[in-house]
Amino acid sequence: MTRRDLLKASIAAVPALGLAADATTGSAGFKLGIITDEITTDLDEALKFISGYGLHYAELREMYRKNIMVSPQEDLDRAKKVLAKYNVQVSDIGSPIFKWNLPKMPAKPNEESQAAKGAYVEADSDKLLEQSFKLAHFFDTHKVRIFSYWRVEDPDKAFSQVSERLAKAAKLAAKNDIILVLENEHSCNVGTGKELGRLLKDVNSPNLRGVWDPGNATMLGEVVFPDGYEAVKGMFPHMHIKDSARNPKTGKMEWRPVGGGTIDFVGQFKALHKDGYTGTMSLETHYRRPDGNKMESTRESLEGLLKVV
Repeated sequence: MTRRDLLKASIAAVPALGLAADATTGSAGFKLGIITDEITTDLDEALKFISGYGLHYAELREMYRKNIMVSPQEDLDRAKKVLAKYNVQVSDIGSPIFKWNLPKMPAKPNEESQAAKGAYVEADSDKLLEQSFKLAHFFDTHKVRIFSYWRVEDPDKAFSQVSERLAKAAKLAAKNDIILVLENEHSCNVGTGKELGRLLKDVNSPNLRGVWDPGNATMLGEVVFPDGYEAVKGMFPHMHIKDSARNPKTGKMEWRPVGGGTIDFVGQFKALHKDGYTGTMSLETHYRRPDGNKMESTRESLEGLLKVV
């Protein structure tokens, strides 16, 4: 390489590096992290991976082979130390709260059989909310992710009941200085941006905000950008990032690495920048390479995301 070629390469690299730095530090409003168990449930290894890319945020859901809601104190203490070691902040607690049957309108096997299997049910909700609040404070975050019950055949019929229950949960969150962030999850009653925006407006509480997940919304056929985003714009302090595309052979939607699907993430990120988004966001890989390697699948998707940024 000649001196002139070296100079050209150096100059060309600067803007790309600057964008990546902005995305990871939040100086451009993008506070990027990863849901750790999408990499591995070994939190030490997951955080080493995250910090290796210069990222400073993590969403905690499962660690050391346990759901965070049942993690023993020694695992929580260990997690806090390794977070400090790698200079990673917790964006939110990824709880499973309200990811079960809606009372009087079950979408899956009855609650008695679910409880017998050790799964969470509605009777556990207040106890789990209180536990999630304690975990959030322990990890120095104010955000706890929740859901909207398993999706029934006609979510409109469930709307008032879901809205009423989440409004009650938001009041409890307010007393504990917590913001509940509701994810639009395609297997739950709030699955699209339009459905998320409608419910958040109905509850109208600063303690119930959204987790905008464009990937989930594609599973229900929504045009996520600009349509889904416009429906929920300004009402979410956290995002999940994953990509999808329809398999031409099966006709079914499948997860893809970010940038390898059909979601217009370039348009989405431009809009976020224009609208001054300052919330956090987590890569939620979901996509798996043919060899099934979670870490390398996440690496592929993360590098696609950084190219988008």
